Amino acid sequence: MRFSMTLLSLAAIMATSVLAKEVSVGVILPMSGALAGYGQVAYEGIELANTLQPKLKNGDTVKLVLVDTKGDKVESANATTRLITSDKVVGIVGEMISTNTAQIISIADKKQIPVIAPAATNDKLTENRTYANRVCFMDSFQGAVVANYASKDLGLKTAVVVTDQAQVYSLGLSKAFTQAFTQNGGKVLKEVRISSGDKDFKAVISQIKALNADFVFLPVYHTEASMIKRQAKQADFNKPFFSGDGVANQTFIDLGGDAVEGYMFTDAFDHSAPPTQKSKDFIAAYEKKTGKRELNSFTALGADAYNIMVDAMNRCANPEDSVCVNGEIRKTSKFEGVSGFISIDDKGNATRSAVIKEIKGGKAVYKSTVNP
Repeated sequence: MRFSMTLLSLAAIMATSVLAKEVSVGVILPMSGALAGYGQVAYEGIELANTLQPKLKNGDTVKLVLVDTKGDKVESANATTRLITSDKVVGIVGEMISTNTAQIISIADKKQIPVIAPAATNDKLTENRTYANRVCFMDSFQGAVVANYASKDLGLKTAVVVTDQAQVYSLGLSKAFTQAFTQNGGKVLKEVRISSGDKDFKAVISQIKALNADFVFLPVYHTEASMIKRQAKQADFNKPFFSGDGVANQTFIDLGGDAVEGYMFTDAFDHSAPPTQKSKDFIAAYEKKTGKRELNSFTALGADAYNIMVDAMNRCANPEDSVCVNGEIRKTSKFEGVSGFISIDDKGNATRSAVIKEIKGGKAVYKSTVNP
């Protein structure tokens, strides 16, 4: 009898093995180029999350198919077409910046393939898009966090805003900050426009310096932000600078050097204040793999994007049914993520906390958490 039961058990295992298959999830990130500092750290989180949870509950293996966009929006669009047409992905994780993510969404939406963006914060990204989702906060929330902290906690009354007119991220965050700061009784003395790729900011800094505002809000990406702050230091302009999550990586600190000491910015997560047990477990796994304990917020967000995709797949009778997967993503409620608890509404937008950090001694130091 025992022998027969053993045979039956072996047969069941073999049948499961035969039926189990590989299910592809696309990953579209800037792994090279100017934005590689975002993509590489996000992929660390996606890859580790896949290592920790490589299978669906039905036994299928989740295969990651990574495509490098080089930080280019045309490459982002081409990657999306390839992953959907050739690789037959069930869903896509990516991109990092809003401009490139919009390219992915415009194609994936027509093909009914769910997208989860780890860090694309522009408010309009999900508007009139059925298959667009994100695990990060939106600029309307992030802008208000900066405005409230600057006016209420730091007592700052006047600001100059420097906007990258070539990036929807920067345009949206500038607008959100200005609205919230003004409502708090603050005054934006001027909005100065720059463009991605600019390198000489002497005239911009001269303009800002002459205005003598209490602080500068700089909602741009780390390349331009680090150059502006270095050139500001050279011009002996030392007023406080504040940015959004576009500078939330070590690359910004490395590029800025001692010029970015005291710089403040918003972020989604800080390893020194893990918000969940999942955070603590993931940090331990990351430390075991890399020898480093300082988990970047984009690494945490990448992991959360993967884990929520897998969670949604597991809640579908057929995990390869992309329509069902997208529907389940939008039912995500108080998901215990690496970066915190995340809920996603029927428009694909996440409700979650933000943190504020300050650069001290060449490190991003946690200051406080702001809940929605």
